[in-house]
Amino acid sequence: MENNIKDKVVIITGGSSGLGEATARHLASKGAKVVIAARRKEKLENIAADIRKNGGTVSVVQTDVTKREEVKQLIASTKKEYGKIDVLINNAGLMAIAPISEDKVDEWDKMIDINIKGVLYGISAALPVFQEQGHGHFINLSSVAELKVFSPGGTVYSGTKFAVRAISEGLRHEVGGNIRTTSIEPGAIDSELKHGSSHEESSENVKEFYKQAIPSDSIARAIAYAIEQPNDVDVNEIVIRPTAQEF
Repeated sequence: MENNIKDKVVIITGGSSGLGEATARHLASKGAKVVIAARRKEKLENIAADIRKNGGTVSVVQTDVTKREEVKQLIASTKKEYGKIDVLINNAGLMAIAPISEDKVDEWDKMIDINIKGVLYGISAALPVFQEQGHGHFINLSSVAELKVFSPGGTVYSGTKFAVRAISEGLRHEVGGNIRTTSIEPGAIDSELKHGSSHEESSENVKEFYKQAIPSDSIARAIAYAIEQPNDVDVNEIVIRPTAQEF
């Protein structure tokens, strides 16, 4: 089934570290043409250089997913360079954990802008391309916090991830046929996500929780599994946790 990854053009937001980086490396090793997007261009360039050194095909597009025009440009430049887009992985995310009573409204806004609106901007930009092509695959990174509210502290974060699941399922229903939709729902995975909390007590709790984390390439393999299925097979949801994780 690896042939169903080879030569596919795959865009990955949040591609400068963690799950995005691991997925880019893994898919490139399987022959995908990978486009990594994030705000930190230098980190993207370093990852791209390493992928190329190992024989992979990769492009870099500096992108802030909270800016719709930048997301549109990411899709347009990829289409121009490669002539098609097979997969969009909406991976960029922020997890700012704090009790509601701390009133960290700025962090709520950032999570909504990145975790929900960033995904919607990606869908908005890529869907017309997928429809014109007659094929495409959306892969949205959600969380086990969409299955059970991660509280206290993660109430707003969970809200954004519940939204991603709802958007993914509605999208599947509305545009299915030739377009596939997958929601990936990780538990504690080693990435920069655990550093998103400014509330000191919550941050310590998150770091303690993440001591059981499994490597980012666990998710990369799950994403590859969803992509490499035959085109008439749509893997809609994958929940993946450390074996030891209770939540």
